[in-house]
Amino acid sequence: MTTNTPDASAPAAPRGLAGRTLLMSGGSRGIGLAIAKRAAADGANVVLLAKTGEPHPKLAGTVFEAAEEIEASGGRALPVVGDVRRDDDVARAVAQALATFGGIDTVVNNASAIDLSPTDTIDMKRYDLMQDVNARGAFLLSKLALPALREAARAGSAAHILTLSPPLNLDPRWAGAHLAYTMAKYAMSLVTLGLAEELRGDGIAANSLWPRTLIDTAAIRNLPGGAAMAHASRGPEIVADAAHAILTSDPRTTTGHFFTDEEALRRVGVTDFSRYSRGASEDGLERDIFL
Repeated sequence: MTTNTPDASAPAAPRGLAGRTLLMSGGSRGIGLAIAKRAAADGANVVLLAKTGEPHPKLAGTVFEAAEEIEASGGRALPVVGDVRRDDDVARAVAQALATFGGIDTVVNNASAIDLSPTDTIDMKRYDLMQDVNARGAFLLSKLALPALREAARAGSAAHILTLSPPLNLDPRWAGAHLAYTMAKYAMSLVTLGLAEELRGDGIAANSLWPRTLIDTAAIRNLPGGAAMAHASRGPEIVADAAHAILTSDPRTTTGHFFTDEEALRRVGVTDFSRYSRGASEDGLERDIFL
């Protein structure tokens, strides 16, 4: 298991996110929206680049509705309808963030596509979708935001890139279970690994965050057996609080890590996670994949 686990005793040095600008891919619902609303509670600006300009037939929430929730939480929001797979859309989101808020302090690579089919049955269009959204999308959004992040770091802001991706666990179990998805998610984690080293001298942090347990989202509830899975899950608030802990840390000392939500929260003194449970006891929670 290749994972850069942080020292649990390391100080988190929280400073809050007031006035800082986050550029996030996805975020119209689920974990991404929870992270955005937690940042907004501090008074952050949030730019959402998402495809959901119109309601999804099965999943509630558009990027415009998400923006309303973010502003109701105390922040400012800029919804940008676009596709993280398209260079022009990502460049437009970066340009609009700069024009509206004057800079970018944080990039959150949240958008992700999933298909757990084995190799012989996965459709290659789904394979390409996962590579384009997960691997290429995380790389592209980070790449195009780098000039703004460097400017933020030079100005003394805590500049961060946070990617929702798992530890690089090379146990063959995970590649064997769903090779196409594993390749796409591990590529996101390689973005963290590489950028943390590449940007170390710039004072820009790059970290990954992954939930230790299943997280209750509309996507989970829409799966067969979704109600039981949701009961054995935690709420997305645990990931949002963990992201907040990472994004308020010192980017010069907190970089290159693959945090679970529990690890990130323990760094800021949180040891009781029971309030995040959707009903199951701690022993009854379903562990997430890749761990």
